[in-house]
Amino acid sequence: MQIRVHIPSQTLDLLDSEGQRTRRYVVSTSKFGVGFEAGSNKTPTGEFQVCEKFGEGAPEGEIFVGRVATGKIGVEGEEGDHVQTRILWLEGLDAENGNTKDRYIYIHGTNWENLLGTPSSHGCVRLSNSEVIDLFNQVPVGTRVTIENGEEPE
Repeated sequence: MQIRVHIPSQTLDLLDSEGQRTRRYVVSTSKFGVGFEAGSNKTPTGEFQVCEKFGEGAPEGEIFVGRVATGKIGVEGEEGDHVQTRILWLEGLDAENGNTKDRYIYIHGTNWENLLGTPSSHGCVRLSNSEVIDLFNQVPVGTRVTIENGEEPE
């Protein structure tokens, strides 16, 4: 399994061991663009791996703060940029994105599902709450992730 995020199309592809797409999800990456600077709220690009996963068994929509379940369910459009449902924490594998884990860049569910398909996050890769559960259940820790800002691969 491998994950490929394509920023221009705002999509996330789940690829099998042969590199064939098995699922495509609509996502939101950063409304601030791409970049690696701490505090920039930009989505980093390059090669990553899922280093930790949080939220197994949590109800759909559960809000996490500091990767800890709060017992509260987020509401669509509610103020704030909630980390909801499941968290796949990314660790950068390239020199320029090596600070990704320290920047708390995740793939996670959101209270802004209506904005999926547009750059609207604060650096993370947002999915719908139901789709982040689906992705979470399919990929183990260690799964490779590529985040690209160029032309969509074939």
